[in-house]
Amino acid sequence: MVELYTLNSIIRRRMLDYKIIIIRRGLMKTGLSLGLFLMVALIGGCASLQVSTDFQAGRNALITGKSEVALSYFQSVAEKDPNYRYGTAYRQGVLSYLGRAEYAVGQLPQAQKTLERALAANRDEDLARVYLGLVLARSGERQRGVSEIENGMKGIYGFLEYVTEAHRFSFGRFWDPARAIRSAIQSDLAMISRREFEVERLIVSAEAIGKQMEDEVDRARQDETRELSRQNDGGSSGGGQP
Repeated sequence: MVELYTLNSIIRRRMLDYKIIIIRRGLMKTGLSLGLFLMVALIGGCASLQVSTDFQAGRNALITGKSEVALSYFQSVAEKDPNYRYGTAYRQGVLSYLGRAEYAVGQLPQAQKTLERALAANRDEDLARVYLGLVLARSGERQRGVSEIENGMKGIYGFLEYVTEAHRFSFGRFWDPARAIRSAIQSDLAMISRREFEVERLIVSAEAIGKQMEDEVDRARQDETRELSRQNDGGSSGGGQP
């Protein structure tokens, strides 16, 4: 057993030495030193960490109603990395968050541009689509606004149906377990289908669903973490979010 462990250690060390040689040869071709390469990598890693830290601070501010603070953080992240994405099972881009923060502080024209950019980058950002609909509805474009809200809600409903069915034996069971979000969406879709309704009522409900969905991201992760911890204490394991 000791000999096998020693052999594995030697193999890993040889592989590491080989990787270092390859890196050095590549650096020699480009005229870079190993020290400079490591410095550049370190700076890049620090910048990435700062972006992640700023994003999380912005998201926390948005969730707790500090919209102006959230806006500042999201602007900083979007400038450094406009393609930054957050989440595992339910992924959202920083432009979606930035647009929602702009909506929250009343910057409707800018929010529309930002959310349209978010959807141009990823047309499946359903929460961004809901908020684009909210922006349009509040800006007087009732018909298009209602259409975007409706399509966004259908997308969110579809995601929840998929994740709770396809991953029902693992992390899917932690998403919307009481179907509260899906029930609210069904109610709004039924209201829209009747054609005659108060747009303000839809706006209030859509905003509530947007907040519920954002809260659900954390709630599902926390419930999954608690369950995995309980299972590990009991000697079993569970399936995490991919």
